[in-house]
Amino acid sequence: MAGDITDTGELYSPFVGLVYMFNLIVGTGALTMPKAFGMAGWLVSLFLLILLAFMSFVTTTFVVEAMAAANAHIRWKSSEEKKEHDDSDSEDSERPGSTEVMSSTGSSGTSLNRDDRFGGRAERRPLLSPETESPTLRRPDLFDITQRAEMGQMASIFFNKVGLHLFYLCIVIYLYGDLAIYAAAVPHSLAFVACGNLSRTNISSKILDSDPCWGTITRGNAYRIFLAAFLLLLGPFTFFNVQKTKYLQILTTLMRWIAFIMMIVLAILHISKGEAQGHPAIGTLSGVPNLFGVCVYSFMCQHSLPSLLTPVSDKRRLGCVTLSAYALVLAFYSLLAFTAVFAYPTGALQDLYTLNFLADPSAPIGVRYFLGLFPVFTISTNFPIIAVTLRNNLRSIFLRDGTTYPWLVECVVFPLAAVLPPVVIAFLTHDLEWLVGVTGAYAGAGIQYVTPAFLALSSRRHVAAILPGRGGQSTHLSPFRHRLWAYFILGWAASCIVFVTANIIINDGRR
Repeated sequence: MAGDITDTGELYSPFVGLVYMFNLIVGTGALTMPKAFGMAGWLVSLFLLILLAFMSFVTTTFVVEAMAAANAHIRWKSSEEKKEHDDSDSEDSERPGSTEVMSSTGSSGTSLNRDDRFGGRAERRPLLSPETESPTLRRPDLFDITQRAEMGQMASIFFNKVGLHLFYLCIVIYLYGDLAIYAAAVPHSLAFVACGNLSRTNISSKILDSDPCWGTITRGNAYRIFLAAFLLLLGPFTFFNVQKTKYLQILTTLMRWIAFIMMIVLAILHISKGEAQGHPAIGTLSGVPNLFGVCVYSFMCQHSLPSLLTPVSDKRRLGCVTLSAYALVLAFYSLLAFTAVFAYPTGALQDLYTLNFLADPSAPIGVRYFLGLFPVFTISTNFPIIAVTLRNNLRSIFLRDGTTYPWLVECVVFPLAAVLPPVVIAFLTHDLEWLVGVTGAYAGAGIQYVTPAFLALSSRRHVAAILPGRGGQSTHLSPFRHRLWAYFILGWAASCIVFVTANIIINDGRR
């Protein structure tokens, strides 16, 4: 769950961390980027892609800084508890009947609840006063990231109750959008493979839901049949605890790399042979809002950074790891999107770029089927995991300290609340470009921009309160440490959301 604090587990090298981070960022969003590029124009798209990659990198440094501050808080809290316990032992040893007193009091009062952290006695008292500074905390590794503090736990440390609930609300909305994208992508791909006549399909033809599939069954109805089968097969996993295994990660990563390399190579062959049919515009303003959402979604990794970066063995290289990962992802996205928009007509680019190769007669039949079914294999393995994560976060929103839910609510209501709304959304629309754009523009902006900016500001205040004069000694301070950067990110997120909302309203009005 998002609120766990655990040890790092098995460590790995910075290079392995770079590979993991690249694989984390490059996902389903990349498959929707070519069409968004074509609709917005290649020059405008390139500028926006570079800009949003930079913005995402800035907020990534904010999250790393907050991770270091959370580790400092953990050490501070542990030192406070030890000091209070030692003081209690000293006082009890000086009183008659100290054994009875100790047995009656136990360890109560040694833990700091959330109210203590947000304005209680413990937060007001500095940890390192001149006469009580602990030799252990004099070490330069006070801010070392040695324990994994997930984003939900950082929010519980640095935010007040309102901020914490807003964070959980934001991540729940994002996960709902993520599941809706997955629920639409799998049956959409299956309908293309099952209904498409690969020997006749032309790469410039546009596929419609009203086109026939099997007799009187249209493509749209075939999509809904596959969606129902998808729900029946994968929905029950939401009622259990499932985890992605190491071997499943390796298989999924291998398939992803093979598929993306195939798509890039096939598009380059089209262009090199003079068969390119794409003539994208330089820029089209109407396509920019959706491209913004797609790019934000495609660079999303902030919510998984603690699990990804904490096990890196050499934390001094975290800055190089994150910068290199973003540079590689930016180059990869640019190559994928540019080869696509110049190889295929903009109007023929599908919501999932892999589906364009089903309609490519020059590609071998095995390659066409592999690319067409690629989203089915990779997304299907992720859907239950994300659904369980959403279920647990829903429980965290409504759970109160010391309360429990009846079995029916715990084992039936929460799983259904996690899996049914995304499927209903997917039933209403399989416009993946729109789903990705809206998810990225709203909930994605909250997770990628707003939450990291507030984590940076709040963690700095928190560290200044518990470690006077030590806040600036963290080796993981963001290069964009001036508070104006955080305010700039917040202003950027607000302006982009307003821009996207206005564009949606205008387009709906025209329809």
